[in-house]
Amino acid sequence: MHEDFPAIIRQATGATDIELIEVIQELWSGYGVILRYRLTGSERGRVVVKHVRFPDRVHHPRGWNTDRSHRRKLRSYEVEMAWYARWSARCGAGCPVPHCLALETRGDETLMVLEDLDGAGFPQRREAVGETELSACLSWLANFHATFLGCEPDGLWEQGTYWHLETRPDELEALTDLPLKGAASSIDRLLRGSPYQTLVHGDAKLENFCFSPDGKQVAAVDFQYVGGGCGMKDVAYFIGSCLAEEECERLESWLLDCYFASFRQALARLQPAVDAEAVEENWRELFPVAWTDFHRFLKGWSPGHWKLNAYSERMARAVVGRLNL
Repeated sequence: MHEDFPAIIRQATGATDIELIEVIQELWSGYGVILRYRLTGSERGRVVVKHVRFPDRVHHPRGWNTDRSHRRKLRSYEVEMAWYARWSARCGAGCPVPHCLALETRGDETLMVLEDLDGAGFPQRREAVGETELSACLSWLANFHATFLGCEPDGLWEQGTYWHLETRPDELEALTDLPLKGAASSIDRLLRGSPYQTLVHGDAKLENFCFSPDGKQVAAVDFQYVGGGCGMKDVAYFIGSCLAEEECERLESWLLDCYFASFRQALARLQPAVDAEAVEENWRELFPVAWTDFHRFLKGWSPGHWKLNAYSERMARAVVGRLNL
């Protein structure tokens, strides 16, 4: 860690001393670490620090060690800095995120000092979820999308999500499903063409949600791929991140109904002039398109991935078939 960073953490928190408690996790491909510090002499007991340091040699778990991949990751940390500097304060009680205490860059190192969500009422993580937790996460996404509906993603990704077609030409080239490959641009145009663009989290998987003890409330972390887009991209990706094939199919109607019930309530509160029924009609039509968009990425990136199942294949084939007609 850069020699200035401990002093920056102390200054940002008002602490007289800081003590490293744990390494929460390493960042993808060796680009840094997320750390938890105990504070002395501060009103806050602890903070979480995201320390990004660009590696001399990049190791990608699935072998995608390209210059394009490296540039995409560098951009993702610039976007996350912009998110915390200019956007995150707009998130209200319906979609809580960590409060940012400091952002600093020194050469190839970046420091983000963030509120510890464990101490803010969200101390639990879930590896498996039931209806309570699913409802809480979908409510968070609905409130997030309603908050930023109609916003231009200034400083963020023009199109959010880490699998967006423009940023993944190598994975598209590797895709052997030729009908899906041929439809990729049309799928992207459909999602871009929705008149109801918002900000999407961009990596709304279960691991990026922090839960209250009863599972009824959540906060979200990891905003490297936040940017513009149709809200269904987050919803489809989240559902696929935490449910098995048969659950995705069995619960599909309930999950979408749950999301849109929260979305309508949030829009009525935050943007009452927006026609919620029109947004819902458009986005429901785009749900299978958003699902197919991620399926396209996954088949090119990791053909043996567990998320590639018969439900996703049927969804994708139906979307591609409609496009061909």
